[in-house]
Amino acid sequence: MSALSQKRCVPCDSGTPPMSKEDGQKYLREIPGWMLDDNHIVREYKFKNYLDALEFAYSLGKIAEEEGHHPDTLIKWRRVKVSLTTHAIKGLSENDFIIAAKAEDLYRKFMR
Repeated sequence: MSALSQKRCVPCDSGTPPMSKEDGQKYLREIPGWMLDDNHIVREYKFKNYLDALEFAYSLGKIAEEEGHHPDTLIKWRRVKVSLTTHAIKGLSENDFIIAAKAEDLYRKFMR
């Protein structure tokens, strides 16, 4: 469990600068499997079946709603692709990494 997954998202306003790529790389060390893609972080999760993938996406959606920070989610057969960015600042913020860490914790529950 990452320390990031214990944090809460904080709203960003348009005056908040996006995170530098260097800082983004540092945060990525806490969430293995995620990749930096321009001003997004992205990960694809694999599941035993379609319904597990669907349940993961739904559960992540509930977490995102509680945090007020929503990923782009693509559900495929036995896979879920998650992409995070902070639209208000047109780049990455700590919030993206917090949701990614919470997604990692959630995924571990599905892999038991």
